[in-house]
Amino acid sequence: MDLSDIATAPPGPLAAPDTPDTPGEPDALDALAGRLRALPPSCGPVRLVAVDGHAGSGKTTFAGRLAAALGGAPVLHTDDLATHEELFAWTGRLREQVLVPFARGAAARYAAYDWVERRFAADRRRLAPAPVVLIEGVGTGRRSLRAHLARLLWMEVPDAESWRRGQLRDGPELSTFWDGWLPAERAHFAVDPSRPYAETLVVQRKEGYELLAGPAVAARTSPRPHTA
Repeated sequence: MDLSDIATAPPGPLAAPDTPDTPGEPDALDALAGRLRALPPSCGPVRLVAVDGHAGSGKTTFAGRLAAALGGAPVLHTDDLATHEELFAWTGRLREQVLVPFARGAAARYAAYDWVERRFAADRRRLAPAPVVLIEGVGTGRRSLRAHLARLLWMEVPDAESWRRGQLRDGPELSTFWDGWLPAERAHFAVDPSRPYAETLVVQRKEGYELLAGPAVAARTSPRPHTA
């Protein structure tokens, strides 16, 4: 796809089942934070937690609030790893610059993409191997990363509603970007869906967030057919 006219950022493993939280419950994120801290490390000493969902579903906002509930956990945005030409082909950069250092207990250092200058920054950002590190972005629950995740969270907003929100947020000046983004996202999830592997679904209500057990939990707890 041709995104040459766009010079801005794109729209924004197995654990115990979650007990659904009451919408608006003040400590819903604190309870989730506690469960995440209790998980075994998934990448070296790090519990890597992915926040996935369609573009416009509120991943960045939720990740920021969850990071605060975790006491200031680091957040990696895949917008910093993607490029105009490689909206979803950032797995190699993530592996080399983040996962490999984390696996040996070292800090990650990655070059962030500049969506205005259309190049990666010369200086590298440091990402500490904290007890919990959040990675947010469309496709963070992809199959090539799931073995490195302590938990996969999915923002439970239908694609059409997410995209409507995102386009309303970005305004008409980014319509060309969305023209390229929508088929790219559809194509990615068609061959590499994330939602079926999510342990937690995040539903945003007027009163706050509601956290529900995801499809991965249901798949583990459903009765297996008996074969003689």
